[in-house]
Amino acid sequence: MSDQAITDKEEDRTDKPDDGKNKDRKDGDKKDDNKDDNKDGKKDEKMSPERKRKMRLVLVVVGIVVLLGVLGWVLYYNLHGKFFEKTDDAYLEADAVTISPKIGGYVEEVLVRDNQDVQAGQPLVRIDPRDYRAQAEQYQAQIDIAHANADAVRAQIAEQESVVDQARAQLAAARDNAAFAAGEARRYAPLTEIGAENAQTLAARRNDADQSARQVAAQRAALENAQKRIVSLQAQVRQAEAQAGSAQAQLKAAEVNLQSTTLTASVAGRVGDSSVRVGQFVQPGTRLMSVVPLNTMYVGANFKETQIGRMRVGQPVEIEVDALPGLKLHGHVDSVSPGTGAQFSLMPPENATGNFTKIVQRVPVRVALDAGPDARRVLVPGLSLKVVVDTRNAKDAIKDIKKKEEDRTERRQDGAQR
Repeated sequence: MSDQAITDKEEDRTDKPDDGKNKDRKDGDKKDDNKDDNKDGKKDEKMSPERKRKMRLVLVVVGIVVLLGVLGWVLYYNLHGKFFEKTDDAYLEADAVTISPKIGGYVEEVLVRDNQDVQAGQPLVRIDPRDYRAQAEQYQAQIDIAHANADAVRAQIAEQESVVDQARAQLAAARDNAAFAAGEARRYAPLTEIGAENAQTLAARRNDADQSARQVAAQRAALENAQKRIVSLQAQVRQAEAQAGSAQAQLKAAEVNLQSTTLTASVAGRVGDSSVRVGQFVQPGTRLMSVVPLNTMYVGANFKETQIGRMRVGQPVEIEVDALPGLKLHGHVDSVSPGTGAQFSLMPPENATGNFTKIVQRVPVRVALDAGPDARRVLVPGLSLKVVVDTRNAKDAIKDIKKKEEDRTERRQDGAQR
């Protein structure tokens, strides 16, 4: 036997035991897998009913909770929630006063700074007053001149009254002379007829009577002229007094302008948006600064037109300020605008032209703010708010309106049938 054959036999003997061992391993692995599958199957068969019951219980509980939540929300909304109208289109507002000069001139002094609290009547800006003071003094001088002229004319009237008295006395004397001359002429007429006096003497007496009568007329005219002179002088007095009155009015206007050189705060508040500087030339009506009355702030809330049906003046309001998280302020409805915001815009909509797209309109509602001084120190106009109006005291308002309108319609129809 060759060496190769012996080697092959030995290899065959060596391989046989190994094949048996591998077969045993594979069989053992299969048995283990079968055992594990049997265990998992039994476990699934045991756990499935419990899981199903738990799942059913969970679903039932969740369904009940959801149903109760929906029912609770519906009940809350119908009994409570729908009467609370909310909007976040609301802002703090204040009627700021614009400070503008009434007169023109150079700014001499600025007495306040930005964001300073001021009181009503406190000086803010002073304009150079020299020109207006000179005008006031000029008008005062005109008043003094007019009064002096009036006094001079009154003195002339006093003198003229003496002239009138003198003319009146001269008229009385002329009348006496005329009466005497006329008497002498009458007395000489019979004497001349009987020849006791010549005609020449009678003619002289009659001439004297005529001259005396003309003298009376002259004195009467002089008296009238003197009296008319007094009337003329009195008119001059009135003219001087009128000139004094005109100058007095101009003086008052000049004093008003002089006082207007100092600009004061008309309300108590806080200075803001100041643009005035010392040495600046300002014209009448130029905006210099604003004074914001923080103590009279209010809320401007813009509600949808579908929200104002139950809204009435005096209803309580709850206010949330974005600048003060967690704080709720209170107020009440002060007034409702007589029109939507679009009606008072610069260019109101013209819905009768072109295509129409319906847009929900908003109605401005003014809310009075009932806040204390501590809260007002933080609040400034322009802050964003959330506003809730409690309309429960008017929850039947829409029904009442509807019923009244139905009654009016029925009465109208009854009247038409009759």
